[in-house]
Amino acid sequence: MKKSAAVLLGCVLVAGCGSGATDGEAGGKVVVNINGQPPQTQAFDRKVFDEDVAEFEKLNQDIDLVPHEGFMDPKTFSAKLAGGQLEDVFYVYFTDPAALIARRQAADLTSYVKDVPHYGDIKQELKDVFTADGKVYGLPTANYTMGLLYSRTNFTKAGLDPDAPPKTWDEVRAAAKKLKNAGVTGFAEYSKSNQGGWHFTTWMKSVGGDVARKDGDTYKADFNNDKGEEVLRRLKEMRWDDGSMGEKQLLEIGDVQNMMGAGQLGMYLAAPDNVAAIVNQFKGKYDDYGLAAIPGQKGTLLGGEGYMVNPKASPEKIKAGLKWIQWKYLNPDRLEHNLRVYKDRGQPVGLPIPPIADVWTGEPRKKQEELKGEYATMPVKNFQAYVDGSDRTKGSLEPPQAQQVYAILDSVVQATLTNAAADHAALLKDAETKVNAVLAQVK
Repeated sequence: MKKSAAVLLGCVLVAGCGSGATDGEAGGKVVVNINGQPPQTQAFDRKVFDEDVAEFEKLNQDIDLVPHEGFMDPKTFSAKLAGGQLEDVFYVYFTDPAALIARRQAADLTSYVKDVPHYGDIKQELKDVFTADGKVYGLPTANYTMGLLYSRTNFTKAGLDPDAPPKTWDEVRAAAKKLKNAGVTGFAEYSKSNQGGWHFTTWMKSVGGDVARKDGDTYKADFNNDKGEEVLRRLKEMRWDDGSMGEKQLLEIGDVQNMMGAGQLGMYLAAPDNVAAIVNQFKGKYDDYGLAAIPGQKGTLLGGEGYMVNPKASPEKIKAGLKWIQWKYLNPDRLEHNLRVYKDRGQPVGLPIPPIADVWTGEPRKKQEELKGEYATMPVKNFQAYVDGSDRTKGSLEPPQAQQVYAILDSVVQATLTNAAADHAALLKDAETKVNAVLAQVK
């Protein structure tokens, strides 16, 4: 996303765009450039962000925040850092930190996080994303894991209990058959635009496997095995033996969300934000949907976001930047305020998505769940199976070079869903060769 002209002008006049452009002092204040400001087209999110900046500065009059639109772009990141144009505090997806840490492009925060309130209450697997060799390089602020999204309405229509969603892949298959017999597509799966490979990865994790493994200093493909064969077998059974996946294939996320919103689908794999998308974009109703843990619960795909700090930042900037991140994103004391703002302004409350980021353990987690129930604008119980399951299911990250890997695996899923006689062993072996060539590029 491009910064607005006003933001760019303010950047030049006040403090430059990064740590290398200024000593970080203006009128006795520590000046901290931050990104992650939503674009003006996202009016609600932008308004909340700007209000929070103003409130934080009022509470911390020794700190001057300079917001910038947009996030971390891997294509321009190194050039911005080298040219002194990188913000002091920058947003990253969970797929970014490992490479940034390896290239020493993020500040070592180890000696600072001990002073970050509630750092010890953040889920360890999320903190691990920003940790290498015992050192801390960032803070997670939100995450998601994949689960099973289903139509409560169609479950009832098919004689299934909407309060007891499937817990295993065998139960998914059995439910999909009943949904088919009730006149809807039982289960749908993506298979194009890299989304087939993305979901194949989720399936692999759910059965206790993965698509790549660390092998010394490199990575190797890890799906040409009994786990990969199990995933393809289960897809084949539902698609060809049962006919519960429908005739139309080569689907992607918009197709499947549309099917669910139109009442034509029973189940598919999704993160919680899909529920809001179906309601907002495809005229669904929150009461009609449920979200359960990933079938099998042997593992699931973990994604999310967080913030890191420019390696050129001064200690004063680091302390001020961490103070902002904690106050804005990791602050149990502001939970009720955030929920009230969302509810009063007509935003959905109750799903495990911001402002209810699923990052907490212990007392903050307990407090969050209580407040979520109090302020909910939707039936929270419909999504409780997902929340409970996330505590028992280990999430792990996407593979290196994820999009290239997913593009290769798309063809495996596509062939399985469009050709009843597809040779699964040959598909996996061919994809393994291609994926290993991609992973050999990982440094």
